[in-house]
Amino acid sequence: EVQLQASGGGLVQAGGSLRLSCAASGFAFDAYSIGWFRQGPGKGPEGVSCISSRNGSTYYADSVKGRFAFSRDNVKNTVLLQMNSLKPEDTAVYHCAARSGSSCPKGIYEYDYWGPGTLVTVSS
Repeated sequence: EVQLQASGGGLVQAGGSLRLSCAASGFAFDAYSIGWFRQGPGKGPEGVSCISSRNGSTYYADSVKGRFAFSRDNVKNTVLLQMNSLKPEDTAVYHCAARSGSSCPKGIYEYDYWGPGTLVTVSS
């Protein structure tokens, strides 16, 4: 059974930090690119970041560049999203998703698997 479990969300003040993690199981983790997506209140899914399976290359949405850092551990089958300098507009449910291969498409529906998200709330 494929599982992608995001955790680490919470309530933080603007300017603060959170670290999200995603634990994966049930598929060949090191052969999959992993993406983070978020969905804010009344909005559609937005791609936040992706890390490629091939060489660990990372990609970030313009809105989070310089503030978020994405890493993966292919031994522990986990990924970490370090989020710094958080803003109220970062408030959303964050989901991790997995796609076979090395590409990092922008749409969550181009990924093979995704799991329940974790809520991040940034207060002003």
